[in-house]
Amino acid sequence: MHDLLTWVQSLPTLWIYLVAALIVAGETAVIFGLLVPGEATLLLVGFLTYNGTLRLGPALLAMIVAAVAGDGLAFRAGRRYGPRLRAGLGHRVGPERWGRADAMLARLGGRGVFAARWVAFARTLVPRLAGAAGMPYRRFVLWNLAGVVTWVGGSVLLGHLAGESYDTVSRLLGRATGAALLLLAGLLAVVLAGRWLGRNPDPVRALLSRAGALPPVRWLTARYGVLFFLVAMRVGPAWTLLLNLAAGLLLLFAAGLAIAGLLAVAVRNSGLAALDGAIAGWFTARRTPDAADVTTVLVSVVRGSVLILLVALVAAVLAWRSRPWRTDLLSVVGTAGAFVPLVVLAVVAELTGPHGGGGSAPLPTQNAVVAASFCTLAWLVSRAARWPVAVAAWTTAAAGVLGVGGARLYLGLDTASGTAAAVLLGVLWTVVFMVAWATRDRAVRELEQPVDQVRPPSEGHRSPVEPC
Repeated sequence: MHDLLTWVQSLPTLWIYLVAALIVAGETAVIFGLLVPGEATLLLVGFLTYNGTLRLGPALLAMIVAAVAGDGLAFRAGRRYGPRLRAGLGHRVGPERWGRADAMLARLGGRGVFAARWVAFARTLVPRLAGAAGMPYRRFVLWNLAGVVTWVGGSVLLGHLAGESYDTVSRLLGRATGAALLLLAGLLAVVLAGRWLGRNPDPVRALLSRAGALPPVRWLTARYGVLFFLVAMRVGPAWTLLLNLAAGLLLLFAAGLAIAGLLAVAVRNSGLAALDGAIAGWFTARRTPDAADVTTVLVSVVRGSVLILLVALVAAVLAWRSRPWRTDLLSVVGTAGAFVPLVVLAVVAELTGPHGGGGSAPLPTQNAVVAASFCTLAWLVSRAARWPVAVAAWTTAAAGVLGVGGARLYLGLDTASGTAAAVLLGVLWTVVFMVAWATRDRAVRELEQPVDQVRPPSEGHRSPVEPC
């Protein structure tokens, strides 16, 4: 972050004004301006006014003029092309966003133009809709100018205040500021990605559907489903689930040992050792006693054993609501007993991980257990939840894994390559459990059908697998 700011400040001032104005104007002037970081640009401009790179008055004036010009171009495009706006590139915006922008303009009129400036997708679409709807330009420009002045002014001033806060944080954290900002940037990226996924389920579902239709996946799913169904016909779905879990976890146990061994060989015989050393050195140079103490407390609280207890508590609450023991005793494994595979993983990770601690171990124990615990929590919460809630649960899990992994890297407890391998093991551990349980549910539904309707699963009848 510091290097980026240094590079931006080294540019000619006129270039900074010009590029920032083009970004702010382009957010509304072109239909794919939905992808342009207008707010982030204004915050950066405000930050640069604090450190003296730009002057506050001219920066505010330039950004307001740019935003008004972009909105004017969008209004003219709406007036000229009308209904054809939603074709071509406009089709990629999605009917839901067009509908929400339509509703805002229809409900609020001129006030909708003002309010649209504060909503990311609406400030790109509403000026076009206002032009297409025949709103007089004189009326549009007054409401739009009010929205631009307040939005641009508020964003630039917020960035200006953020610059003062940055100096305060830098004085408090010292060398740790860069590491803290890197972690915050990663968490912000995860949250923004989760927010987009929560609001755009169709592309994600289409991608998962295409992945499931790939010939290798389809072949494996069909054979696996048939085998599970036939075994369940003989011993019942509950015992089949137990066998499924045992085989999957045994396979993953062997995979964990193999990953640890291959990683150790790769670190010794490739450039990974140098990369791990460079990353560790970067964090070491930014480690301060106060920041290390706070991070140590965080790592001590959010550790594998605590998360396993949390999974057991959440699973018990959910199980009490569904009463799985009324169906069969082993069904409890998928609800109240969801923490059991995590206990097994803790043993596996202990065997493949560090003995006595230290960053030289090929597979850090805590990262594997933490990743599996967060993913299991997300799976428990999202099983019967709506799409936005499910995405929020998985986003929280990803942020938790990133936060704990980054904190341990900062403290020098693990290496970067070991962290990546451990997180992969933890995620795969949860995937095995999820696949086994989804297949068990499918077998139960098949076995509950009348005898003349029961048939082994085919390639066109697959169980969904939730992403981790």
